[in-house]
Amino acid sequence: MPKLLKQRDTFPHFPALQMSSWNENVIPNHVVVHPLVLLSTVDHYNRVAKGSSRRVVGILLGEADADGKVDVTNSFAVPFEEDRDDPTIWFLDQTFLVEMARMFERINVKERIVGFYSTGPEIRPADIAIAQMFLKYRSKAIFTIIDIRAEREEEGLPVKAYKMVETVPEDGEEIVLTFKHIPSEVGAYEAEEVGVEHLLRDINDPSVSTLAEQIGHKISALRGLQGRLQEINNYLQRVVKKELPVNIKILSNLQDILNLLPNLNLDKLVRSMFVKTNDTHLVLYVSSIVRAITALHNLVSNKISFEQARRKEEEATDIKPTAAVDSKEASTAKPNEQK
Repeated sequence: MPKLLKQRDTFPHFPALQMSSWNENVIPNHVVVHPLVLLSTVDHYNRVAKGSSRRVVGILLGEADADGKVDVTNSFAVPFEEDRDDPTIWFLDQTFLVEMARMFERINVKERIVGFYSTGPEIRPADIAIAQMFLKYRSKAIFTIIDIRAEREEEGLPVKAYKMVETVPEDGEEIVLTFKHIPSEVGAYEAEEVGVEHLLRDINDPSVSTLAEQIGHKISALRGLQGRLQEINNYLQRVVKKELPVNIKILSNLQDILNLLPNLNLDKLVRSMFVKTNDTHLVLYVSSIVRAITALHNLVSNKISFEQARRKEEEATDIKPTAAVDSKEASTAKPNEQK
């Protein structure tokens, strides 16, 4: 294992790679992570840190448009180590990073370094130092946490994206860099969607019906909604207790969400919801009855077919011995007649 080094003391300065495909004045405000990046990250973790509490770090490649939308289309792993006891001690092989970036640039000119990823699952103290190191490659680099855990406590996408912003402390000290969350999603081009569909065909369980799968998705969505509501509740309670400052933007968004909620106290709305629910349950009930009758019909038809095949086999076995006996009697009778 390579020796852990302090980044600020030992990393040499590599010349910045030419990143002409991204205007440095563009500020990232939306990140789209493509499926290939997720698969590469999972493969990186399974090869390097599977079964341990370590994390892996890699480089994100992609392109950005003038509106600040960043498409992360590819990635590659880099050697990374950090000290568990001292978060300020870490090592990232920049020589490997530069060589790999140049080779990827020869393959696809549009894919340039847009930031780095980590398997987290949370922000670590060394991430700010790593982001500062990336300023030489991209002044507006993004940082993405890709949660590769099979059993996640949070619902929703396993991707969180951040960008670096300068923050002025209240006491007027030196400006510091911090991470600011930006919206992220998982998207794909048309060719990538076809590949993902073929991959999911081998993963899906054919024994699970479509209705059960839909119910599972509904339960997962409700759990995610419950988690978000609990997070909002905790935030508001902390604001009331003056543990957090009042944020007008957050309160304005919450007010907009509450204004979009329907008024469930209207009798007409309640009756219509009851009618809709009863109709849906009636369709489900009838569908279950039809499915049961069809299954019983197939079972009976199968038994009848099996019984008919068995009888044909018995008749065939009874005919063959009888025919053999008749031919034998005929052959023995002919010599006697000649005498």
